Amino acid sequence: MGRLFVITLEGNVYSCKHCRTHLALLDDLISKSFHCRHGKAYLFDKVVNITVGEKEERMMITGMHTVVDIFCVECGSIVGWKYEFAREKTQKYKEGKFILERFKVLGPNGSNYLVSHEALVSGSDADDA
Repeated sequence: MGRLFVITLEGNVYSCKHCRTHLALLDDLISKSFHCRHGKAYLFDKVVNITVGEKEERMMITGMHTVVDIFCVECGSIVGWKYEFAREKTQKYKEGKFILERFKVLGPNGSNYLVSHEALVSGSDADDA
């Protein structure tokens, strides 16, 4: 295995909640109106310090998408997914974009997002099936 290079971002940063590795800048945030099994999820244009899993077809509320899970390069924790392909014409804007699950990252001010009991009981109610 080669040497691990980790990019350090400057500015308002979202980071892995387990190891605090920088993942994305607030400036690259596109939308906060996404949801996953654990509650809120945010759509980003760019994310760094990740590795990707295998491509898979995933049915979501907005239709079928080809996605890859994304993992923190430092600790290996899953932090979200990347949209590779969207079948629905109205969902094409997501292609090449990244979802960071708010429960799995620290916010720009170091804040942690706590899962509500309702999110655990009901599961996903929006973009992740």
